[in-house]
Amino acid sequence: MKQVNEIKSNNAEHYLNKLSKAIDSLNIDSINQAIDVIEKVWRSGKQIIAIGNGGSSVTALHMITDWNKSIFLSSKIPFRGRTLVDNVGLIMAYGNDISFEDIFIEQLKNILQSGDLVIAISGSGNSENVIRAVKYANNNGAVTLGLSGFDGGKLKEIAHHALWVNTNDMQLVEDIHSAFGHIVMQALCEK
Repeated sequence: MKQVNEIKSNNAEHYLNKLSKAIDSLNIDSINQAIDVIEKVWRSGKQIIAIGNGGSSVTALHMITDWNKSIFLSSKIPFRGRTLVDNVGLIMAYGNDISFEDIFIEQLKNILQSGDLVIAISGSGNSENVIRAVKYANNNGAVTLGLSGFDGGKLKEIAHHALWVNTNDMQLVEDIHSAFGHIVMQALCEK
């Protein structure tokens, strides 16, 4: 039994060491810049729209849930956050009738206004539906913030602002993207 516990312990230690290295490699200035972008859009009364696939869609939901509730309660300033991942019927309708690659861009066509912020989350930085949405947002007066990992992919290159996690491990990328959501919430709740 001791050998099994040692293996489990080593797995945890190995993972946490990798996570620590990924955190140490972050560009703190890009995190602070992203917070500033979110704050500026929030205080201007514009929408903050988050998108992503798979685990990144859950990160988008988590961020917007935390921000809408906690930032508003602490400041009494409305936080106009929303995601494009929580209406399954709408996603499936666009996916079926148009294409899965267009599930976000088609929703943006209906709601995006100049000055809104689109937060695009993609571990690889290459999710086609995310890339199409960011291009659309860029071309229609929105501000874009891309959260990615690995080499940053296309998202790092086309988003106006980027938060890049320099690791080739999807779970570490997702951990740090999730932590970013909590960093933003605490930073804006304290202002």
